[in-house]
Amino acid sequence: MQVDFSSIEDVESYISIPEGTYRSRVSEVRTSLTRDGSPRWAMRLEVVEGEFAGRTAGWDSLVWSERGLPRVKTVLACLGFDVSGPLDIDPDDLLGKQVSADFIPEEHEDPHSGRKLTRLRVPYMGYRSLERDDAPF
Repeated sequence: MQVDFSSIEDVESYISIPEGTYRSRVSEVRTSLTRDGSPRWAMRLEVVEGEFAGRTAGWDSLVWSERGLPRVKTVLACLGFDVSGPLDIDPDDLLGKQVSADFIPEEHEDPHSGRKLTRLRVPYMGYRSLERDDAPF
């Protein structure tokens, strides 16, 4: 068999659902530190219902830095946490929490391999609490 691979792009795709808005749940949280030493909680979001239920929709991160705290507050509020005052929270507290999230495609180049990577990401203001969400699922 003869195949010409010169027109085949080297792309790694981590997209398992079409872009859109999905009722999602936090199914995993991984903790790490950013380059400046701020805590980062990476959340795996899984589709809860419909044709793509059970599939990973994407990953998103909460960065606990001064600059990141406004988004952390917004996301936690959408997940149902009371953010009106002090909050004592651990990564495991997020597990199972549900939210409506927008997922849009993102492409970037892996600096080590040079390959293009595609995935879905949640935009900065891409979360809505289920109580306030009127998007159809």
